[in-house]
Amino acid sequence: MSSHRGRRGRRGVPLRLRRSPLPWADQRATWDQARPSIMAEALRRAMNRASGNWFVVADSRDVRADRPIGRTVAGTEVVLWRDGQGSLHAGPGACPHLGAPLKDSAVHCGTLICHWHGLALDGAPFAGWEPWPTFDDGVLVWLRMDRAGGEIPTERPVVGDRPSPVDAISAVYTGVGACEPQDIVANRLDPWHGAWLHPYSFVDLEVLSVPEREAVGEEDALVVQVSFKVAGRAVVPVKAVFTAPGPRTVVMRIVEGEGTGSVVETHATPLTPTGADRPRTAVVEAVVATSDRRGFAVARAVAPLLRPAIRSTAGRLWRDDLSYAERRWQLRSTGRFPG
Repeated sequence: MSSHRGRRGRRGVPLRLRRSPLPWADQRATWDQARPSIMAEALRRAMNRASGNWFVVADSRDVRADRPIGRTVAGTEVVLWRDGQGSLHAGPGACPHLGAPLKDSAVHCGTLICHWHGLALDGAPFAGWEPWPTFDDGVLVWLRMDRAGGEIPTERPVVGDRPSPVDAISAVYTGVGACEPQDIVANRLDPWHGAWLHPYSFVDLEVLSVPEREAVGEEDALVVQVSFKVAGRAVVPVKAVFTAPGPRTVVMRIVEGEGTGSVVETHATPLTPTGADRPRTAVVEAVVATSDRRGFAVARAVAPLLRPAIRSTAGRLWRDDLSYAERRWQLRSTGRFPG
């Protein structure tokens, strides 16, 4: 790493010690490398990719068999639940009888029972209520909504390679911002802001390569070298690749360094209809971490204790990143966005 000088910690510890802390104002400026045209082209390519009308709606662990949960996608209420065999069901969140909120109903023996008048739904079409296709990838729950997506539907969403949930620690953070999905994606396709906007987490950030204007497939990737701050002068350097497999998804994959193979998937799900005067978008970010170190088995065993800390870390980053995305939408919506 060109801007990093240090030495390896004791054997077996994936840390480096910087010679001295780097003052925020003394780090190398990145504005001249973060060219608006590069980011605009990357965003354009991402937005032109097909999604098959699939939207990420929940952490897989949040959809249970003992109660339903409610979500909103593009202005439409959604209800989700599992039956006794763990099968996933989803559909309109308003009861077809008199519009009761089905998210507040009960699940009994795998059947969703409306708490207003007892209308029962087992996941099959009934009384005007129609289910929607779902997909559970073991970390996230996806919902196919053809009217909201407006594309040619596909049987399943595009889910990139990630560590097996059995061999990894996964945690899902959800936040909401006053912006559109493209603003979330644009934020993630700007890695140059990392050490400036998040100095508490990153240092020594360098973008090693950017894709060509018409890049496709694996060539459409941003390659970044960065160090995660641990404490004081201790950092963990990694190389990561950013890709956008769909119009509402950006994936960061660690390809060198500690945690090689780990991924952070960022999904942007619109809560309001397209073109809303005051749009709102949910950020659903899945961290799927892995390691070949022997001690990682112990970490997996206490994963339930680690997940809140992982979500808290993601939440701190997204407090800043949502401000970035919201500012971008404000400038776009008033015709003041540069470029």
